[in-house]
Amino acid sequence: MMLFLKNQWRYCLTAIMFFTRIPVSLADFKESDLNKATRYFPLVGLLVGGVGALIFWLAHHLLPLDLALLLSMVATILLTGAFHEDGLADSMDGLGGGFGREQVLTIMTDSRIGSYGAISIILILLIKFQALSHQAVLTIPIILVAGHALSRFCAVLVMYAQSYVKAEGKSKPLATSISVAELMVAASFGLMPLTFFAAHQLLALLPVLLVWLWFSAKIKACIGGYTGDCLGAMQQLTEVAFYIGLLATASFA
Repeated sequence: MMLFLKNQWRYCLTAIMFFTRIPVSLADFKESDLNKATRYFPLVGLLVGGVGALIFWLAHHLLPLDLALLLSMVATILLTGAFHEDGLADSMDGLGGGFGREQVLTIMTDSRIGSYGAISIILILLIKFQALSHQAVLTIPIILVAGHALSRFCAVLVMYAQSYVKAEGKSKPLATSISVAELMVAASFGLMPLTFFAAHQLLALLPVLLVWLWFSAKIKACIGGYTGDCLGAMQQLTEVAFYIGLLATASFA
């Protein structure tokens, strides 16, 4: 049991080390641990969302709502090193400007940002800011935590449902396949914050599902599976879809 718990802690630290800029030192780190760290991807979302929520809560006591939200967004971007935003930009450049699987993959690995990538980052940040600014102020902290955790679970679902299609590049996968048990662990972290929402608010999962199905079908048709950049794009897209879904359910209620 002690060995099991020690291994799980190492996998958890590996996920934090891989997906954030938090300095983590693992003396016995093995690259193969990345395969086991996938289950803790949504847990990293809880951490990142928690930091964003804390920054928002502290800033909102001193600053206007819009500045508090912007500082919260800056904090999460700094914490992750814009890891997922970069994946969104690379994915949009490839999917928007590429013709054929190989060209799409080649464009995705290009470190330069194109028009599709630049536009996608600007729009996703603007929509995220606007969607959060219209939420009830007291609920924004838990919304941030839930959005970051749920969206990372959506990325894990892509890894479970599809195959990795690229062996090289800056965005390596955590695993080429995920077991049902690992998926359940990821689900426990990714869906846990939703228990704080009212039943009617769970309708916000509908746009998340629609975005997940659309983007999953898009990458399957274009490249035959996913890349690390596609996972970052899925995280960003489903996070925003969740925020928009909450606004829609509030209007409906």
